[in-house]
Amino acid sequence: MQLRYVFTELGQGLRRNVSMHLAVVLTLFVSLTLVGVGVLLKQQADIADRQFGSQVEITVYLCNETDVAPCDGGVTPEQKAAIEAAIDDSPETSGFREESKQDAFDKTLALAESNGDTRLLEGDDAAVTVEDFNESLWISLNDPEKSEGVVSAVANLPGVLRISDQRELLEPVFDVLDAAQWAALGTAVVLVLAALLLVGNTIRLAAFARRKEIGIMRLVGASTLYIALPFLLEALVTALIGVVLAGGALAALLRFVVHDRAADTLRFMPWVDGSDYAVALLVIAVLGPLLTVLPTLLLTRKYLKV
Repeated sequence: MQLRYVFTELGQGLRRNVSMHLAVVLTLFVSLTLVGVGVLLKQQADIADRQFGSQVEITVYLCNETDVAPCDGGVTPEQKAAIEAAIDDSPETSGFREESKQDAFDKTLALAESNGDTRLLEGDDAAVTVEDFNESLWISLNDPEKSEGVVSAVANLPGVLRISDQRELLEPVFDVLDAAQWAALGTAVVLVLAALLLVGNTIRLAAFARRKEIGIMRLVGASTLYIALPFLLEALVTALIGVVLAGGALAALLRFVVHDRAADTLRFMPWVDGSDYAVALLVIAVLGPLLTVLPTLLLTRKYLKV
């Protein structure tokens, strides 16, 4: 096989259909970038779930003397013991810790001090005192996704004011990440279909432009691979350019948006890093050539009739 002829045909094919190849590259660039963004968002959701899922607790607030229905005065020692026994008996729980009124007051005071305003909590005429807070039991779960059993076992017991599930507070965060992930992947699917159509049109135009050369090569007995190889190399070149551009866009997104902005603003949450970027890059590096080389292999048999 004369490789010089193959590479000459490759250069001529790229120049002859430069506008079509540019359209394929741009479509691949955008679609692969969105696929990479979807992969990063999926990894970010997994990171957030691992970070917060293991820390999710169910908080049972006990009745205080000033509370009204469903409370009838403060929780009694007998009622508190029954609540703790129900928590211990639940197979969904791995344990619990108690937070006293003083503990709750100290947490609120620390938060107020960080905000620079403690007027309601300090002084002889403070509007809020220790006695205004509720005792609480903080329940750790074996599985953060399974809390219905312990909630139903404790919710209606005497002495329980209300129950708070921390996962309900985090659910909007996971919903936003999931919605953004599916939006990116959905848009990427549409653009991938557009890229496949462009690849098909490019091959058809390239085959039409080279119909005389192809006919001569068939007459002299050129092999299928020899005739199709320039088309395959064109597809591979466009795929590599699209992958490089998409990888650069993802690197810029990770550097300037995630690390410089999101990570500095929301420091309580761990964010995707270089290892996660490597996974996304691997996905688009495999997907890019597949989107061009495989259609080329299939369509060359139709358009070249070899």
